[in-house]
Amino acid sequence: MLKAGVLGAGHLGKIHLRLLQQSDKYELVGFFDPFKENAEKVAKEFGYKLFDSIEDLIKAVDVVDIVTPTLSHFECAKLAIENGRHIFIEKPITKTVVEAEAIKTLASQFHIKGQVGHVERFNPAFTAVKDKIDTPMFIEAHRLAEFNPRGTDVPVVLDLMIHDIDIILSVIDSKVKNVNASGISVISETPDIANARIEFENGCVANLTASRISMKNMRKTRFFQKDAYISVDFLEKKSEIVRMKDVPNKPDEFAMILQNAEGVKKQIYFDNPEVENNNAILDELESFADAIHNNTKPVVSLRQGAEALRVAQMIIDCF
Repeated sequence: MLKAGVLGAGHLGKIHLRLLQQSDKYELVGFFDPFKENAEKVAKEFGYKLFDSIEDLIKAVDVVDIVTPTLSHFECAKLAIENGRHIFIEKPITKTVVEAEAIKTLASQFHIKGQVGHVERFNPAFTAVKDKIDTPMFIEAHRLAEFNPRGTDVPVVLDLMIHDIDIILSVIDSKVKNVNASGISVISETPDIANARIEFENGCVANLTASRISMKNMRKTRFFQKDAYISVDFLEKKSEIVRMKDVPNKPDEFAMILQNAEGVKKQIYFDNPEVENNNAILDELESFADAIHNNTKPVVSLRQGAEALRVAQMIIDCF
């Protein structure tokens, strides 16, 4: 079992603490949070060991789980890496692209592994269909959330949209060619709603909308590719594949058949893959343990986390 310690005991930090304690791949050593009153309350309520400093926690563990506000990610990760500790770091990887590149370089120098907490990669609705996503040429993503003051210290692009940026970059094997975007602040000091159009060198276009001032919650992404349409509902954990194939010689009498202007006929097939229930946060933490034990590449590498942040910053620079 890997000895793990958590930096940050806020809303998400408490979830990480609980899951690390449950996992049979980690031994939860304890946590550190600079807000003394909250830290002592968490330690007393759940019985976790509270360390007096970041340095003391880092010395006691193999893996540092960084669940602090984004502004402090870089300093926490730098300290952990320089002490030879593997790092799991919540998204976005850091506040700036320069910081993200520095973390990548440090991790390479000190031969440590790092994974970024892009949890939607482990959403069962996505994992059920990701192998079926093949060179999509148009992608549409909507991520809408009701207002929550937590997370408003950063633009909605870094708070919400970055999930979809990472998902899209994970299925498109092409470089970003151009970005157009707009975003406005409604309640916060930073943009609360944004729309972005990302064009890739291979011709694929992704249209992303993110809002944290919506009247309802929605997390849907649609992938359009040759002869197929794939829909992923990250919130409801459902996915659907609609395929078009050549019409068989003797189609079923209830078959749905389309004919285009050239007279070509296609039959439509509907598939709702089985989506297994899981705890995505636990899965991402345990996949990182596997990467360390097996010396394999983490599912969401520091390089991928940095790339998602780079594209997010390109979007923000359009505002």
